[in-house]
Amino acid sequence: MSDSASDHELIRRYLAGDAGAFDILMQRHQARVYSVCLRVIGNPDDAADAAQDAFVMALRKLGQFRGDSAFTTWMHRVAVNACYDVLRKRARQPMLHLVSGEDSPVLEPGPPHPDHAEEVAGTRDAAAALALVPQEFRVALVLADVQDLPYDEIAKILDVPVGTVKSRVHRGRLALARAMGLGGEPGTGPGASEEQA
Repeated sequence: MSDSASDHELIRRYLAGDAGAFDILMQRHQARVYSVCLRVIGNPDDAADAAQDAFVMALRKLGQFRGDSAFTTWMHRVAVNACYDVLRKRARQPMLHLVSGEDSPVLEPGPPHPDHAEEVAGTRDAAAALALVPQEFRVALVLADVQDLPYDEIAKILDVPVGTVKSRVHRGRLALARAMGLGGEPGTGPGASEEQA
């Protein structure tokens, strides 16, 4: 099978029984999907899990792809949903920290001390700072500024109006700047309340 076949042609071939067509689709899109997952989640292992989950879900639901938009747009949406699933699982897992006991160390739930992210924001690199941006803004920011997607395509991926995308990207940029110690408007940083755009 030719590697130059369009995504739509590969999908048609896969649905007609050519399993190798999906392999080509996966190879074609895996770097971009992993990149989105890594920037949304921030942890390489979790991002790899999310990317794998995204391709498994795409494989299972490829018959539901209507072709109204580009396959890349649809795949981004599947990847973002996989990231949300990983982030939800991570939020449910208790954090553990080491407590020195008299006889032996003990693991206890919860962070060992309060989070002082604001105090060290200026020393963080961009990837670490991006992890401090609230999730809904981070996803829009990654799709706009890292993946360089147009706002209308991001709106389709996130299933929100274009105005909401613009707002989330703007607020994400402000939160990222604040997390990196570059300023930003008051009340827009990672610790600010998350209003729906």
